[in-house]
Amino acid sequence: MSDFSNVKHLGNPTNTIEILDKYGFSFQKKFGQNFLIDENVVRKIVREAGVSKDDFVLEIGPGIGTMTQILCEEAREVVAVEIDKKLIPILTQDTLSYYDNVTVINEDILKLDIVKLANEKNGGKPIKVVANLPYYITTPIIMGLFESQVPLDSITIMVQKEVADRMQVGPGTKDYGALSLAVQFYARPQIVLTVPASCFMPRPNVDSAVIRLERFKEPPVDVTDQHLMFNIIRASFNQRRKTMTNSVVNAGLGITREKLLAALEAVGLPATVRGEALTLEQFAMLSNHISAYQYPK
Repeated sequence: MSDFSNVKHLGNPTNTIEILDKYGFSFQKKFGQNFLIDENVVRKIVREAGVSKDDFVLEIGPGIGTMTQILCEEAREVVAVEIDKKLIPILTQDTLSYYDNVTVINEDILKLDIVKLANEKNGGKPIKVVANLPYYITTPIIMGLFESQVPLDSITIMVQKEVADRMQVGPGTKDYGALSLAVQFYARPQIVLTVPASCFMPRPNVDSAVIRLERFKEPPVDVTDQHLMFNIIRASFNQRRKTMTNSVVNAGLGITREKLLAALEAVGLPATVRGEALTLEQFAMLSNHISAYQYPK
């Protein structure tokens, strides 16, 4: 059993301030940097991610290594991907120098070949992803992970609370949209922790939440053409106040009013329905009808 009592854990705000001062670090607004300064919250996130000694963990956006330290203590191996090159010496020479099971990569996660990484580090078996993501990059990263066929066990991420809410809500609510449906097609979402703004440095304007996305082995709905379904979903929510007969028909998808009305009728939905009223299953059924109508066997 390793002894980590000598490690200066960054969940202690004094240790964080000491490191920032030592390196003269200034926060980059363009990277949405807010560092956690609450040890209990850090440990809870790692616990909710279900990290064990058997696991390879990919951490996106380690910052100065606050959560990385705890991940290294709980996981078999960690790869931390950080876009800000100014943080690399802090991580490699200082805050993570005690650990021999971590690799730091200075890269944009959206440009990294994660499938290759999972093959090299975990023999292609499903990996666990842990991240503290800024608002502007949350959706591209999550969808990139799901759509690129990365072998995933789960994604445990800290995001703005309203974004976490959006991922797990159902039809008929104002937060329901394309992100809700996309996440729920690929994974089972569960908010496991709310994190107040006071737990960060610098303090953000809003509270955050930790949401765990447990990857489905098979999607919960049967859909013939995923690409078509997500195009219909996006079109429905791009103009969410309009009926689908307007928003989808005018989206340039090659779906005529007649096709859409026939598909809506087949699914048992009125011609005046809006996208925000449909469940994932109804979107799948609608897409399957349109698909069959466009490409009859």
